[in-house]
Amino acid sequence: MDTLVDTHGQAIARRVHLERKARGWSMTDLAARSDVSKAAISKIERGEMSPTASVLVRLAHAFDLTLAGLLMRAEQEVDAVQRAADQPLWEDPESHYVRRQVFRSTDNPVEIAKIYLPVGAAVSIPSAGFNGIKEVIHVLDGSLTLQIAGQTYTLDPGDSMGVSKTSEVTFANLRDVACTYLVALARRIPPL
Repeated sequence: MDTLVDTHGQAIARRVHLERKARGWSMTDLAARSDVSKAAISKIERGEMSPTASVLVRLAHAFDLTLAGLLMRAEQEVDAVQRAADQPLWEDPESHYVRRQVFRSTDNPVEIAKIYLPVGAAVSIPSAGFNGIKEVIHVLDGSLTLQIAGQTYTLDPGDSMGVSKTSEVTFANLRDVACTYLVALARRIPPL
């Protein structure tokens, strides 16, 4: 596991502010569209609070973006070859889940992220952030438990599962070793 340096904090703060302003929305407007409190949005935009994965997904959805799309805009445009050393890392401040954006591009509907989920960690992602998106989860190391619409699925190394998020999904590491998995997602490309 690479040493994590949060290069996204201020970039995310600026991007949330820019996305909100570009739409002519007040913080109250964004709060209503994202189900994130106005106080939290204010702290995020000022760089005083690092948002959790769940909060970022809700904000991204309000902007009609994926989590990766929001993070990509925070990092700006990327080269055709996405070198390992340049792949953005982001850590959820609550669960310490770490997301490495392995591949993303504005002109390609496929995104790939490599996720590190520590022992005992769980991340719940609301369904709202995944309208029009299909995902495939592939476990590399450890064991991943998914809770979707009252069903529980456990994936071990080499296992894969397609996920269409129509309800909240919880990704949990219930074992005594860290879990690493890939997420490949296909998203809509907005018309040019």
